[in-house]
Amino acid sequence: MGVNLKGRHLLSMLDFSAEEISAVLKTARNLKTNPAERAKLPLKGKTLAMIFQKPSLRTRVSFETGMTQLGGHAIYLAPTDISLGKRETTEDIALVLSRYADVIMARVFGHEIVEELAKYATVPVINGLSDFEHPCQILADLQTILERKERLSGLKMCYIGDGNNVAHSLMYGAARMGMHMTVITPPGYEPKESVTKKAKEVGAATGSTIAVTSDLSAANGADVLYTDVWASMGQEAEAEARKRIFKKYRIDAETMKIANRDAVILHCLPAHYGDEIDYATSRLPNSAIFDQAENRMHAQNALMVHLVGAS
Repeated sequence: MGVNLKGRHLLSMLDFSAEEISAVLKTARNLKTNPAERAKLPLKGKTLAMIFQKPSLRTRVSFETGMTQLGGHAIYLAPTDISLGKRETTEDIALVLSRYADVIMARVFGHEIVEELAKYATVPVINGLSDFEHPCQILADLQTILERKERLSGLKMCYIGDGNNVAHSLMYGAARMGMHMTVITPPGYEPKESVTKKAKEVGAATGSTIAVTSDLSAANGADVLYTDVWASMGQEAEAEARKRIFKKYRIDAETMKIANRDAVILHCLPAHYGDEIDYATSRLPNSAIFDQAENRMHAQNALMVHLVGAS
């Protein structure tokens, strides 16, 4: 597989170099398109422990199905099974699961939880989502863009919406891979300044330009248009207010007029049709939303093969 990621953690898109990300994406494509590769069962005998603080459709099903496809086994641990830091310390949970499982995936609220799990675990830890980053989603996004555009470097991606965890990981991923990226968001909802600063630093070495603006005209000439829900899980109390603030920050027919005609449309789902994207736009031939959802499984399969599978 070229690069050696065995035993590593993935908490942030910055944890892997461009070469390492490319290697994972190459493996993902092979596993997706070549049944013979899946038939080798590269995760045979391996166990994945899945910790969930938040409910999930794509994360749980993609990881669990992926492990089954590749010969492994996944164990779902609901919020009631593991009360992180309450019934038992995160340190003890990490140490115990390391004795049972070959890899740990955690979908949590606070990013510090995945960091603490990784600090004490003796097996790889994967960030399945935290309030700060969502690297598994971005690996799938990059795979999807590659499928549609056959390259990443030099493409122009515009993310329209809240400067949230997905935006953070997209900025880091774009910077690593030499993509130009602009986050278009209402004033006051920008990504964290520290993330923007770091992404620009990383991008300076790869030829990537990273920008943040409130001007929707920045989507002019975009190769990729990406959006996400205006209010993430845990922000339900702000949902109505955000609808008013974000009203024009959406992907619709007007946005498509200024982007490139073949611009790829992405949304990490679940979608609130009529808010951040309208239903008709989500079903255009340009839309890769459901390819993107499928690729969660393939990208994560590839990631686990690199972290714990046969070399």
